[in-house]
Amino acid sequence: MTTTTLGVLVGNRGFFPAHLCESGRATVLKVLEEEGIGSVALPTDATQFGAVESYADAQKSAALFREHRETIDGVLVTLPNFGDERAIADTLRLAGLNVPVLVHAFNDDQTKMGIKYRRDSFCGKMSACNNLRQYGIKYSLTRLHTIDPASDSFREELGAFAATCRVVRRLRNARVGALGARPAAFNTVRFSEKLLEASGISVETLDLSEALGWVRKMNDSDKAVQEKLSGISAYTTIKGVPQESLMKMAKLGVAIDRWVKEKQLTATAIQCWTALEEFYGIVPCTLMSMMSDSLMPSACETDVAGLVGMLILQSASNKPAALLDWNNNYGTDPDKGVVFHCSNLPKSFFSHQKMDYQEIIAGTVGKENTFGAIVGRIAPGPFTYCRVSTDDLRGRITSYVGEGEFTDEPLETFGGYGVIRVPNFQALLQHICRNGLEHHVAATRASVGNAIAEAVQNYLGWEVHHHH
Repeated sequence: MTTTTLGVLVGNRGFFPAHLCESGRATVLKVLEEEGIGSVALPTDATQFGAVESYADAQKSAALFREHRETIDGVLVTLPNFGDERAIADTLRLAGLNVPVLVHAFNDDQTKMGIKYRRDSFCGKMSACNNLRQYGIKYSLTRLHTIDPASDSFREELGAFAATCRVVRRLRNARVGALGARPAAFNTVRFSEKLLEASGISVETLDLSEALGWVRKMNDSDKAVQEKLSGISAYTTIKGVPQESLMKMAKLGVAIDRWVKEKQLTATAIQCWTALEEFYGIVPCTLMSMMSDSLMPSACETDVAGLVGMLILQSASNKPAALLDWNNNYGTDPDKGVVFHCSNLPKSFFSHQKMDYQEIIAGTVGKENTFGAIVGRIAPGPFTYCRVSTDDLRGRITSYVGEGEFTDEPLETFGGYGVIRVPNFQALLQHICRNGLEHHVAATRASVGNAIAEAVQNYLGWEVHHHH
């Protein structure tokens, strides 16, 4: 699990009770520690109570932030009193971190409104935001204008903001790999490398023939091949799968691992349909499932834009993500449907799973050439879905995100599948079809829709349809 670290910027203003900054700073740092979030903050002897209220203070805080720029994922601006809005904005400008910023204001106590304890953070937050906007610094807000930092509500806000920070950091320097060409029949997975590159996402390509060329040079007895073979056997049930197929998987897995390491990739999209089956004799689903389950997302059918959605979800949730098809209606319930893939879903998605052959392609290339799929029923529970698409005609990256649940309602079919319920599902399907979006959708088993929408729209600058 990725640990999130926040720079903490405590605002102070000389006309207001400065002692509130001492107690407020201590409370906020304690809450961050309790929530497992790292912090970088001025020590109390660097400025008055470790807060900023002047340009000189801003310089000190900015220098500290720059020193830790490689580890700071976001900044928490907290206002125990009104705060000096210029010192806050100056700190962030001088630090030059270009990370998400959350602006937080303490509650006033209506029984303590005298000069000694009155905060005026309610008002100061507006001034801080006004200056941040003037300085061109993007920022996030808590749902409540003022909030007790020790409350459960604020802790939830911190968790969501940390998820936003993880998405932004991961996406701005992502390196994704595309192994093989887009399958000829899948125009839906076309995408623009240039639009992704403009958002900091680089695409590394590798021809499928090169990877298979590496495979041909391997021996069954090679240490790396034997280790991968053991890893596959430990990952899932392999009863009934031919040893020859397992060996082919192991060798291809070693080739993919080599590519990932050499190119320092953070995610992969792999051609499947149907070159690997016809000319190599397996499906790569198990290898992709293993990567996704270990938080290295892997998408099939060379769907790079779908892979970016997986990467977003996995970064936000710190849990595996999968690529699914919005595939079938479920009876006549307008808010339910069936999601499916052949499948390469992470095993943590399933209530039960095993390795088997891929039934769809088997009818064309033969069962013996299609072993390696991970099949089973998706376990019930909440999920967040996300789709990223490069809209080349308008020169923009667009997306949608929302939340739903996997249900335990009866369904008997093949592959990796589940029944889903999405509120107002028909409106989402209308949005997908009217905007010509893809049938693939990424999902993770967590509720992180708000955090993703904030990251994608506010900090990455993409269009987002946040479905409710």
